[in-house]
Amino acid sequence: MSGNSGGGASADKRPNELLGSWFVRSGWSKGELARQVNRRARQLGANHISTDTSRVRRWLDGENPREPIPRILSDLFSERFGCVVSIEDLGLRAARQTPAASGVDLPWTGPQTVALLGEFSRSDLMLARRGFLGTSLALSAGPSLIEPMQRWLVPGPAAAAPPEPESAFDSRRPGRLSKPELDLLESTTRMFRQWDAQCGGGLRRKAVVGQLHEVTDLLQEPQPEATTRTLFKVAAELAELAGWMSYDVGLQPTAQKYFVLALHAAKEAGDKPLGSYVLSSMSRQMIHLGRPDDALELIHLAQYGSRDCASPRTQSMLYAMEARAYANMGQPGKTKRAVRMAEDTFAESDEWDEPDPDWIRFFSEAELYGENSHSFRDLAYVAGRSPTYASLAEPLMRRAVDLFAKDGEHQRSYALNLIGMATVHLLQREPERSTEFASQAMGIAKKVRSERVNTRIRKTVDTAVRDHGDLAVVVDLADQLAVDLPESAEAV
Repeated sequence: MSGNSGGGASADKRPNELLGSWFVRSGWSKGELARQVNRRARQLGANHISTDTSRVRRWLDGENPREPIPRILSDLFSERFGCVVSIEDLGLRAARQTPAASGVDLPWTGPQTVALLGEFSRSDLMLARRGFLGTSLALSAGPSLIEPMQRWLVPGPAAAAPPEPESAFDSRRPGRLSKPELDLLESTTRMFRQWDAQCGGGLRRKAVVGQLHEVTDLLQEPQPEATTRTLFKVAAELAELAGWMSYDVGLQPTAQKYFVLALHAAKEAGDKPLGSYVLSSMSRQMIHLGRPDDALELIHLAQYGSRDCASPRTQSMLYAMEARAYANMGQPGKTKRAVRMAEDTFAESDEWDEPDPDWIRFFSEAELYGENSHSFRDLAYVAGRSPTYASLAEPLMRRAVDLFAKDGEHQRSYALNLIGMATVHLLQREPERSTEFASQAMGIAKKVRSERVNTRIRKTVDTAVRDHGDLAVVVDLADQLAVDLPESAEAV
């Protein structure tokens, strides 16, 4: 072997876990990877490179090869997986990223999911500041997001073990969780979810991340199969909630990372409806970020993956999110059809024999009206502020606001629908009515720690000032905004 890929080997080098992860998933042997590197090197004119299996083994053990080997490996793995796999993703830079910050294309294995959940939640707890992990995290979108998520549908390597008997929860065995302890974990997750609905993502996000980290510690201990499945389900729900709270306070890359890890945990739990719910949260984030095409892909993936097991309430929520995506793509016919499907499917929820999981209980009649009204409101914006679509949104939005007014638990949803009503009245050129609803929303926003609510109020008031800034009620509203929700307020 002549002057090829020597370089950064040292006495204290550690195995390159990132490169090892991509290598294992590629399905290549060390010899096959060596042959591909040599072939690509010849194409580049780097005829001095002659790699073999022992050299590949050294890379996996932590040796840092010299250029152009890192670039060749990046190209080969990118082609293999159909997405960009950077040199940093392969751990081949001096200041390389940790697995927790390496994007969304992660290994679909239980141990790796636990390790990544533990590492990411620990980093979040240590660096719980606005924009934590700043430069090392970036949002994924398009094929680099959708294609890795499609692997959620691929069956796991082994069939699920049958549920273990109650004796499996014998708390006298070291490291084993008792049934009451598992029940407490699940009830704590429900409590966190209620806090989020009532108070927004800003107040309890760190507590949720801390609980998630505790659950990942439990997953690293030997447990019966049934207990492990339950712990993965709890981890998936907590990771989704941590993602949702991060999204709510404006930490978008952090939110996406939690959503991805939640989907991995739901797969390990064998819970397809929960996985579809995680994908719907990712879809909602993509709509918020102006990527309705990605949102639609994620929703269709959720619908297909849970088509034979999701309850009517869950299916209705997915149809409502499908309508939101179509509306933001400017497709009225498909929007209206998805809205009808959401309504028709929701009507079947009373006939469903099994109790709904707690994570979908938020999707009430009020939420259904709110989502569908927002679809027509979004259509109005896409269609150039169309009063026709605004008139379709108005009665649904009014019904949602009336129902949420009687619901003391879902205060953030109440605020968001009040803002929605304000925007509808702006579209209908009724600024006085708009300011009434925006002012009500501001009163709730002061109690709900949600950057999403604050941002939407500011955008609505800015629109009112731009279109009707000569009206005294609009001037007063802008003054009220400056006092109640100053821009400098910290979101986390």
